[in-house]
Amino acid sequence: MMMKNFGARVASVWEGLRPVTQKMLVRALQTTTAAPTPSPAPKFHYDATADWEVSRLLSVLDEQARSKDVRADTSRLVEIETLANACATVLENQTASAEVFIQLATRAIKSNDYNHLDKLADRLGERFSAGEVAEVIRQTDMPQIRAIGYETLAMMRIPAIVPLLDDPIYSGIAASALEQMAFEFDSDEARDILEQFDSENEASRD
Repeated sequence: MMMKNFGARVASVWEGLRPVTQKMLVRALQTTTAAPTPSPAPKFHYDATADWEVSRLLSVLDEQARSKDVRADTSRLVEIETLANACATVLENQTASAEVFIQLATRAIKSNDYNHLDKLADRLGERFSAGEVAEVIRQTDMPQIRAIGYETLAMMRIPAIVPLLDDPIYSGIAASALEQMAFEFDSDEARDILEQFDSENEASRD
């Protein structure tokens, strides 16, 4: 793969990747560009460092794809977008990071790809902990992503959400999710926990 054709910054980030991450992306790219015959997703080593590396490369590729020089060169733009899509696919299949979810959801919103956004929302509920979903809500300013986060929390089991009430960073988010459960989904358990939480807060202020 001739990374110098992607621009100096992309080439620099690529050179900074661990060899195992480079090999993973090459395999993902080969899968992305292969014939449309359905095939199982490739298996490869993935860890928190790979998550960060692929996310960083995706950010640089997206930035490069927006440059005027690249937009004027169709073949180069296609190459960059193909690699970017391979990075996004790896992240969508592997990540459980709030920051990366926001990155992927933001890409879908900017592309007006709301079917893709729905699929990302499904992944959020399947793979992410309640704490990571709350972190998605806390970190983003985009109303569409916050709505997905709250909807996901409201569909989780109550015992997964209750510990967040003891964390001052997430307590308001957890209370809002329980309120949605109580009044939209008519959950008596959520209502009781929320009333207890409100009572304890009032007592602590007295």
